[in-house]
Amino acid sequence: MMSSLRRYFISGLLVWLPIWITILALKFLVDILGATLTLLPVKYQPDALLGVHIPGIGMIITLGVILLTGFLVANFIGRQFVALWDAFIGRIPLVRTIYMGVKQVLHTLFTPGGQSFRKVLLVEYPRAGMWSLAFQTGDGTPEVSKVIDGEAMVSIFIPTTPNPTSGFLMMIARKHVIEMNMSVEQALKFVISLGVVQPGTNGNNIKK
Repeated sequence: MMSSLRRYFISGLLVWLPIWITILALKFLVDILGATLTLLPVKYQPDALLGVHIPGIGMIITLGVILLTGFLVANFIGRQFVALWDAFIGRIPLVRTIYMGVKQVLHTLFTPGGQSFRKVLLVEYPRAGMWSLAFQTGDGTPEVSKVIDGEAMVSIFIPTTPNPTSGFLMMIARKHVIEMNMSVEQALKFVISLGVVQPGTNGNNIKK
């Protein structure tokens, strides 16, 4: 009887836990988008202007502002304004380090055609004979290649499990990595599930 109860409990947990985590993640995102309007003076916030609280209005306005900003900076005048803003921020110590670093990372991740987090690799880590999944984050820096006798290098990120947002940044010779025929989403599912969720495969997973 205890064995059956345990099986039923785990089966129910596998149904409800993903739903619960998904709802929490969406709530977190909605709360962040809605909370951005609290930066405005109280008298200019939607609740004060409309005289009534409308659920989700903060998220809708924030998304609209983001889309409008994207539309404006996509033209020549908008790009010039952004360049001036970046130049202004670049003159502020500490702030420029954080701002420029975050901006560079986001540009690298979201630029169409970029190679960051587009390739799933297999590397020998933490020792020979033990293999780990990694994501290519870019090519190795020329300075590092010069030090290592001109060896072609790549920068990789090895995620930890079950939290793939932490991990290790490493540089490794290109000849020592194996490129996998696996999507980033499949690799993340594999890492988060502790290897339980196997990637769907059609033949060999290694690119020849």
